[in-house]
Amino acid sequence: MNPSSGAHQASPGTLPGETNPKNPPAPSNWREAIMALIASRIAIIQLESADAAKSASKTIIHWIAALTCILFAWALIIAGTIAAIAHRTLWPWHWIALAAAAIHLLAAATLFLLRKPTRNPAFPITRNEFQKDREWIENFHKNQKSND
Repeated sequence: MNPSSGAHQASPGTLPGETNPKNPPAPSNWREAIMALIASRIAIIQLESADAAKSASKTIIHWIAALTCILFAWALIIAGTIAAIAHRTLWPWHWIALAAAAIHLLAAATLFLLRKPTRNPAFPITRNEFQKDREWIENFHKNQKSND
């Protein structure tokens, strides 16, 4: 930067008045530096959000398709089993169906109570960058206090 004119100097390989997109000019003051930092963090969040949304939508679609197939198969197995038991025992089919429903509710309640929530942290790159930013700010404040 030329201190007398307040204009940025061109990077090597660029014409005057042009900026190199791979090597943007350095910020001239702390406000520009903070704004550049915030802009870069927002860009990272946007990229990770888009990737997370794509991944989540694909996963949800696959789970819905698989669960739908499993549900229909299970319903047909249960219907066939109820009919077979009713035919062999000569019990009314509706009592057998109610017993099967009770067994399924008991199994569902047991599975629900035994579940263990496990999650991977979301936005790992963004969290890492924010942690680096916190460390930099702490070091900056320590250096500023030691210089005073």
